[in-house]
Amino acid sequence: MTSPRSAVTSHAACAAAICISLLSGCNVGPKYAPPAAPAPPGFKEAAPATYSAAPPGTWQPAQPQDAALKGKWWEMFNEPELNALEDQLNINNQNIAQYFQNFMAARAQVSEARAGYFPTAAVNPSYTRTSVGTAAGSTGIATGGTTGLAPAKGRTTISDFSLPFDVSWEPDLWGRVRNTVSEYRYAAQVSAADLENERLTEQADLAEYFFELRGQDALQDLYNRTIETDRQALDLVRALYETGIDSQEAVAQAEVTLADAEAAGIGIAVNRALYEHAIATLIGRSASTFSMPVKLLSTPVPAIPVGVPSQLLQRRPDIAAAERTMAEANAIIGVQKAAYYPTLSLTGSGGLQSSAITKLFSLPALFWSLGASASETIFDAGLRRATVTQYTAAYNADVAAYKQTVLTAFQQVEDYIATLRVLSQQIAREDAAVQAAQRYVDIATARYQTGLDPYLNVLIAQDILLGDQQAQAVLRVSEMTAAVQLIQALGGGWDAAQIPTASQVTSKETSGQAAKNR
Repeated sequence: MTSPRSAVTSHAACAAAICISLLSGCNVGPKYAPPAAPAPPGFKEAAPATYSAAPPGTWQPAQPQDAALKGKWWEMFNEPELNALEDQLNINNQNIAQYFQNFMAARAQVSEARAGYFPTAAVNPSYTRTSVGTAAGSTGIATGGTTGLAPAKGRTTISDFSLPFDVSWEPDLWGRVRNTVSEYRYAAQVSAADLENERLTEQADLAEYFFELRGQDALQDLYNRTIETDRQALDLVRALYETGIDSQEAVAQAEVTLADAEAAGIGIAVNRALYEHAIATLIGRSASTFSMPVKLLSTPVPAIPVGVPSQLLQRRPDIAAAERTMAEANAIIGVQKAAYYPTLSLTGSGGLQSSAITKLFSLPALFWSLGASASETIFDAGLRRATVTQYTAAYNADVAAYKQTVLTAFQQVEDYIATLRVLSQQIAREDAAVQAAQRYVDIATARYQTGLDPYLNVLIAQDILLGDQQAQAVLRVSEMTAAVQLIQALGGGWDAAQIPTASQVTSKETSGQAAKNR
């Protein structure tokens, strides 16, 4: 039959457990809600009216406007070699690998924070053997644990076997641990978004270097053809000079033109080598063991689906990272506000202790104790208030950074849409200029061959043609890189739904999928 005193003790323990459970549901931190980021109804530079009166051949976004880019966005360029390089980059790029490991470290921090939910248990087994004089033994020290060895005369040997267990737990009364876990979960999500942003950056860099290298091949081909034309012109001028039709001055002019073209043609190899080396590094290869075959730039610019600005908030990993950073800062405020409230510590210890190992696991060897303590800071000279103010200001700074990131994203998309439209028109004009310059060269050459004009007129015409052809090649490269930059500004084929949720951050499936994506 239970005694009244035991019943009272039991009821008190139950009441304390209920109070702790209720208090553990308290969360003194502020609730988080993402700030509004108003988006315009559409991109100004992509409006149909902008292209209604545009000249033929002007680049236009893909229709419909609400279309979305796919995951392997580079495949829209229909370049098998670029596709193979991008696949290698996703596996071997070391910057991506670094960001992946940062994400794995952030996931581990969530598990570290979650440990605060649970008690801490420790065991500290010990054995001591003490020899004391008989005078010490007469003070009341137990002597029942002597071994079979005879003690020295006038001395007593005492053995002590101990197997203690200690348990301590600090209930999360005010949400400090919960907010800490949330903080690290959000930080892991930030790291996941940073990983995807770095992946997109590396992919875009590779595509840009690829088209830059192909542009250098096109320039090299242009100079090879120009050098051959200049060599034939020099042979013609020399032949006319030897027959007395032309002068030695014309020969010198032709020689200078040929030498200048040869020097410029040789210099193109520098830029091509640099782009080739950069591509090797991006795909995790040594620049000494990597080379790309020569191929002229002939890829047309695809029609890129732009969509609407509101979609951009979900399609850019840097915007997602900025938003999760705000959530992380909000959770930190909750951690700091919990410092205003008292903390409760529950401790317990128990175990076995005996002077003989044969009696260690007997009931008389059992001991235990329970305890509880509470602490509250009653004066800190405004430390807690200042700390909360500090992290509140940090949160507000993150809000401003988020809004600035959104504005920058809108600007970049508008920039590259306009760049593509203007470049396409400029290329059309430059194509016409090249054709006109070629006719000029043909006319000047014919007049020179018939003796109507001096060779200087041919040189002027050739110089104009070469300049127009160079501009044509450079504009084509700029158009391709602007297309890549627009795709990057649109977020590539990424979507915010790919960020692991709070529950997925520490799951093994998420870890395996992240490793596969890397």
